[in-house]
Amino acid sequence: MASKVATKPSNGVWHLCTVVMHLCFISLNEYPKLYLKYDFFQYLWDISEKDMNLLNFNEIYPDELSCKLKFKEIRDKEGIVCAHCGCKDHYWKSDKWQYECKKCGFRTTLRSGTVMHGSKLPFRYWFIAMHLLTSTKKSFSAKEVQRQLSHKRYEPIWGMLHKLRQAMGKRDGQYQLSGQIELDEGFFSTEIADEEKNKPLKRGRGSQKKTKVLVMAESKAVEGETKKNGKPRRVRFIKMQVIDDLKAATITPVVEKEVSPTSQLTTDDSTSYVNLKDVVEKHEPQVVPKEKVGQMLPWVHIAISNAKRMLLDIHHDIKPDHLQNYLDEFCYNFNRRYFGEALFDRLLIASASNKNEFRYR
Repeated sequence: MASKVATKPSNGVWHLCTVVMHLCFISLNEYPKLYLKYDFFQYLWDISEKDMNLLNFNEIYPDELSCKLKFKEIRDKEGIVCAHCGCKDHYWKSDKWQYECKKCGFRTTLRSGTVMHGSKLPFRYWFIAMHLLTSTKKSFSAKEVQRQLSHKRYEPIWGMLHKLRQAMGKRDGQYQLSGQIELDEGFFSTEIADEEKNKPLKRGRGSQKKTKVLVMAESKAVEGETKKNGKPRRVRFIKMQVIDDLKAATITPVVEKEVSPTSQLTTDDSTSYVNLKDVVEKHEPQVVPKEKVGQMLPWVHIAISNAKRMLLDIHHDIKPDHLQNYLDEFCYNFNRRYFGEALFDRLLIASASNKNEFRYR
C-alpha cells in the first residue's frame, strides 16, 4: 500500500488554518501532540522548522493574521506581567486581541510592553523589518525598507528600525564579556551635534565630527593550532559603547558594567585605563607603537574597521544621539553570526521581551 505524501497547502488554506488556530487557542507547540497523524498539521509543524529565507518567510507569514498569531505565541511563552498589579496570570480575550489580568481585570494589548508599544504600523511591517535586519551580513537603510514596504512616510519606518536596534542592544546588555578581552577606543564619523555647530571646528580626535566609542572584544585560544608566539586566538563576542570623553572616570564604570570581574584585560598604556585594575582580575597595559596597534589589539581594530565600513556603505549623516543604536545592531548580528536562520526568531523574542523606549530627537 502506497504511503500518503503530505502536499503543500495554498496560501488560502494556510490563512484558513491560522483562523482555526486563533479560534481554538492552540499554539504551534501543541500541534505535534494533538494532530500528528494528520498530514495537514504535520505540514504546519514542518514549515515552522524551515530555514528563514525570503521564500519561506513569505510562505510562513503571508498576511497580518499569521504574524499576530506568531507574536502572541512568543508573548505566551515569555509571559505577561500586569502593568497595574504585577500579576502574571491572564485570560486571553480573543474578540479584543487583549490579555485580561485574572486579579484586577486590567487589560494588556498584544503590543503593550513590547518593542511595538504605541506603534500603529502593521505587524507584518515589523516582521519584514526583522527579517531584513537578520537575513544579511549588511544592514538596511530606513529608506530602502520604506521602498520595500511601499510606505508613504519615511519617519515611521525610520523609528521602527531604531526601536528594533534598541531591542538588540537591550538583549546584548544582559550579558558580560569574560576571559581574555582586548579594549581600545574608536572614533566614528557623525554629524556635528546641534550645540557644537557654532563653535570652531577642531581637528583630530577632538573633532566635532567624531564620536568616541569604547570597543571591547572577547577572544579565546584556538584548540589544535599553534604559532611561534603562542596559540592563535579567535574573537567570540564584542561590545561597543558610545562615551562622552576618554577620562578614566568615564571609561571605568562602562568596563565594570560590561566586563566580568574575573576577566583579563589587554589595553594600551593610556592614562584613560589607569583604574581598570580595580574592576577586573588582571589588567595588562602595553606600550603599543602606533604602527603596531593592529598587531597588539587585532580583534578590536578589526571590529572597528568592519563597523565603520557598514555605516559608510549603508547609512549617511548619522547623528551622535543615534550612533549607539547602529552599533548595537552591528554587535548583535556579529555576536550571533553562527545562528544562521535562527537569528530571526531570536530577534522576535527580544522584540516581545523589551518595551519600546525609543524617543524621537
